[in-house]
Amino acid sequence: MTEVHPPAWPHSGAPRRLSFISAPNEQARRTHDELVARYGQYAPHDADAVICLGGDGFMLETLHSMLGEPIPVYGINCGSVGFLMNPSLPDDLPAHLAQTQAATLHPLRMCSIDRAGVETKALALNDVFLFRQTRQAAKIEIAVDGRVRMPELICDGVLVSTPAGSTAYNLSAHGPIVPLSANLLPLTPISAFRPRRWRGALLPSTARVTLTILESEKRPVAAVADFTEVRDVVRVEIEEDRTLHVTLLFDAGQSLSERILAEQFTV
Repeated sequence: MTEVHPPAWPHSGAPRRLSFISAPNEQARRTHDELVARYGQYAPHDADAVICLGGDGFMLETLHSMLGEPIPVYGINCGSVGFLMNPSLPDDLPAHLAQTQAATLHPLRMCSIDRAGVETKALALNDVFLFRQTRQAAKIEIAVDGRVRMPELICDGVLVSTPAGSTAYNLSAHGPIVPLSANLLPLTPISAFRPRRWRGALLPSTARVTLTILESEKRPVAAVADFTEVRDVVRVEIEEDRTLHVTLLFDAGQSLSERILAEQFTV
């Protein structure tokens, strides 16, 4: 589940200790140097807020590094894609931060087992997806909370998305965009062959999804949780981890909830 806070800075008073981190591109580095010269620099875990300079990919890396920390993250777009970022640099950054809107994101936890019996655990703030490794389609059994719901899905792959990630790969795979407050997780097939007309499902945020690879030696499958990829998996369990969270800040009137809503009307 993703919670949306009231439209206010989640702490009392404007932040005084800021930590600036930048992606390795010229615009981000230049902006980083300008902001550090103006406001000073603190280590991320000692700051009142972390200012992320880059695009969505770098923001995702930053959010992973801050999982479980009470320190909010504010992004300024210095990259190519900026859905999770704010569009421009404000004149008075501390005062501006005190007027932002906050969204608390909870990650998915993936637990996979490969053909050698090795278990791998990873977190995903966007999605966990499975994808075929060879020219042959994958065959995947889908169970939800221990009950088999689809004995065999023949496909290129399948994914489970967070609400925040529902506008990313999930949307490209024709999955539904999910509002942050919906307490739902999209389960979306990737190029389904059989059943051809199955478009996926919306699951409660408490669901545990188990994906079992059928004919795994003949039809090998990889599992990906944001930045972690595991090859030759035979079984993958996915569920939301409510013990971890990260807080993301947006300009007033441009909250993540509003962006996700607006994306549904984009043509």
